[in-house]
Amino acid sequence: MSNQNLLATVSRGMTTDEAETVAPALKALADPVRLRLLSEIAAHPGGEACVCDISGPFELSQPTISHHLKVLRQAGLVTSERRATWVYYRVNTGALQELSGLLGCLATVLGEARSCEAGR
Repeated sequence: MSNQNLLATVSRGMTTDEAETVAPALKALADPVRLRLLSEIAAHPGGEACVCDISGPFELSQPTISHHLKVLRQAGLVTSERRATWVYYRVNTGALQELSGLLGCLATVLGEARSCEAGR
């Protein structure tokens, strides 16, 4: 979605379908473990890391880490590629840029300030 499309979406208010499209990514990022995992992947050269490289700082079992990575992948925030016995994860920079653009547009105040208290 381009910045103009995002601005138009925010200026008219999001539809239910638009909100339902964006919500999984925001929900995925709202979990502290997933946010840290995404950060660990992004911190590696090229924004790519093997699961063996990023699981060290976590006091979680491998299946739990795999679950969180699956949620990030399903939300479109990371991609994965199997190489021999390891899975490598890469940050989906396009998806993060779209979320960033949406949040930036939401932070932009359009038109006059309105308040429920204005009519009192």
